[in-house]
Amino acid sequence: MTQTQDSDRSAVDLSRWETETREVTWALPGQGDLEALAQLDGLGQLRAIEEGLMPPPPVMATIDVCGFRAERGSVTVQLRAQSFHYNPLGVVHGGMIATLLDTAAGCSVHSTLAVGEGYTSLDLTTKFLRPVTLDTGLVTCVGTVISRGRRTALAEARLTDEAGRVLAHATSSCMIFG
Repeated sequence: MTQTQDSDRSAVDLSRWETETREVTWALPGQGDLEALAQLDGLGQLRAIEEGLMPPPPVMATIDVCGFRAERGSVTVQLRAQSFHYNPLGVVHGGMIATLLDTAAGCSVHSTLAVGEGYTSLDLTTKFLRPVTLDTGLVTCVGTVISRGRRTALAEARLTDEAGRVLAHATSSCMIFG
């Protein structure tokens, strides 16, 4: 599916401002061999997406994720800061940063799931430490499982710039079911 957003759909008249247009294309959810996917553990499912055997979730296209790597208990997500990520203060919106942190933390828990298990996030506690701007460039978010029990898991995620400075940090509790 492709969606183009322009000033005709905006609640604000942008005609007097310099604008950019962005076209987003994503694969509709529910495609691929879902029966085969259900036979994989969590890491296998994430690697199927990573290797292009299953389509990535639409949110990855929406925010323009440019890198994804999964290992058991850890997931790395990368994104290049862009102007459409900005808030009115001239920095990347905290919601974009929280989305990256939630993705990395949640997917790190996903990577530990056995066949037939699922999970959902219960909370996300986020700390924004440094502003992220276009000049920040590529940011890397690494999620790691801190503790994995039978019914709950605790994960953390760290967002860093190319120099390794921590820009934001989050912890997430997840409920495991199945």
